[in-house]
Amino acid sequence: MLTLETIICTFSVLSVAARADFKARNCSEVREACIGKGFSFAHVPLQKIPGEHLRVCPQGSTCCTQEMEDTFGQQSKQDFENLIDEISHELRSTYVARHQRFDEFFLELLENTERSLNEMFVRTYGKPYMQNSEVFENLFAELKRYYTGGNVNLEEMLNDFWSRLLERMFTLLNSQYVITEDYLECISKYTDQLKPFGDVPRKLKAQVTRAFIAARTFVQGLSVGREVAQRVSKVSSTPACIRALTKMLYCPFCQGTPALKPCKNYCLNVVKGCLANQADLDPEWNLYIEALLLVAQRLEGPFNIESVMEPIDVKISEAIMNMQDNSAQVSYKVFQGCGQPKPVGMTRSARGVPDVFNARFRPYSSEERPTAATRTSLDRLVVDIKEKLKLSKKFWSNLPEALCVEDRVTAGNASDDECWNGHTKGRYFPEVQKDGLTHQVNNPEVVVDITRPDTLIRQQIMALRVMTNKLKNAYNGNDIYFQDSSDEGSGSGSGSGCTEVCPTDVDVAAAEAPVVEADRSGPVDDAAPLSAASLSLPTMLALSALALHRQWR
Repeated sequence: MLTLETIICTFSVLSVAARADFKARNCSEVREACIGKGFSFAHVPLQKIPGEHLRVCPQGSTCCTQEMEDTFGQQSKQDFENLIDEISHELRSTYVARHQRFDEFFLELLENTERSLNEMFVRTYGKPYMQNSEVFENLFAELKRYYTGGNVNLEEMLNDFWSRLLERMFTLLNSQYVITEDYLECISKYTDQLKPFGDVPRKLKAQVTRAFIAARTFVQGLSVGREVAQRVSKVSSTPACIRALTKMLYCPFCQGTPALKPCKNYCLNVVKGCLANQADLDPEWNLYIEALLLVAQRLEGPFNIESVMEPIDVKISEAIMNMQDNSAQVSYKVFQGCGQPKPVGMTRSARGVPDVFNARFRPYSSEERPTAATRTSLDRLVVDIKEKLKLSKKFWSNLPEALCVEDRVTAGNASDDECWNGHTKGRYFPEVQKDGLTHQVNNPEVVVDITRPDTLIRQQIMALRVMTNKLKNAYNGNDIYFQDSSDEGSGSGSGSGCTEVCPTDVDVAAAEAPVVEADRSGPVDDAAPLSAASLSLPTMLALSALALHRQWR
């Protein structure tokens, strides 16, 4: 006969077992978790139901209806996109802020330099300068147009500036003569031989050219990085990826364990599969970062645009003094080569000599030079951006590790048994896959078609490759005017300012490709343009035959 103690013990064991079974089948925690996440399902089972209707989560006993699983799929996609947006926020903010800061600095440096030169030259040279100030205004306008992306050849523009300045000064210093346009054109032919401004134009051209190439290309590079980061951060998840994310993030809800977090290695395989294409961006991204850092070094050193532009008024004034000191010798050589110009009438000469001819350009001391309003140190800007750039290397391949951490997604250490492995609570055994599209062929969690690379990512890879090429040329002080089309893109150093949005699509090559005129067998006289009437009959027949031959082909 059973004793009372035995009956009580047996009853207690059965009671505990019943409670455990009830808890295992109870879905109250799932209901509370869904409410906490803001889900508003029409029906959440009170107890587990058969799961034959499920298409993603395990089909045993479940706390999920079909509506719940479908909603979890949509939410998984949104959660994943939000996580990538959160992780990439600092990277995107870095490029947006630094691009804006550098751009504003360079533009303000130009404005301050022009204002400084104008104020000092008005005080120093007075009326002769004010009557010819448009020569200097055009110089700064062209420098700004180049920096902001205009089609400006720096060397030609600077040569033109010195030619215009020579013409104006020669006219002022020889105001007793009638200097015609034809005569000025003759003078320009002797500029290189005369060297009226000494060695200043040659030195200044080298300094300005390489400094502006470096500054413009560096800001272009930051703009491209900004656009690439913004576009690649907007992930487009495939159906296979969404299924894997749903299984990882929300199938624990269906199992009645909403608080159970995914195992780390499980999370890594899912995310590596979903971000396989983004990881392929990394090699080109790292090369681009290295090229940016090289140009940054140039901005700190010999290509420092701040150290070139701030004393430019001193250097131009030095050139003007050279011209004035050598004016008699220059005029003599010009008269030898171009002939003696006609003297002006007595009335004009008498009126002009006191105002212009006798007005000596006087040198000025460095104390007279006004201080620029903006004294932001370019060196400090460069040091700051270099640190940020170094931190952004390997960003795209490190995304899975950044996402699969305890405070975002996972349960903790990879060896932890207290985590969701995609099927139940327990350790995750499959090997973690390597980064990149081709390495996902055997990914156990995400079905990835390695034969179809993402078009958007390939476009960004091409954009980075083009920009890296520009940066490498800028590092050597060279602008890109033509690049062979076989190199997967072409760039023009005087065509894409990138002050707003840089082209980073497939059409980047076409958008930046310069117009290259066909080679001609001989020089063409601009004053006598080629016309059909000037061609001989045999030539016309030959051209016609060639055209028909090409059309037939």
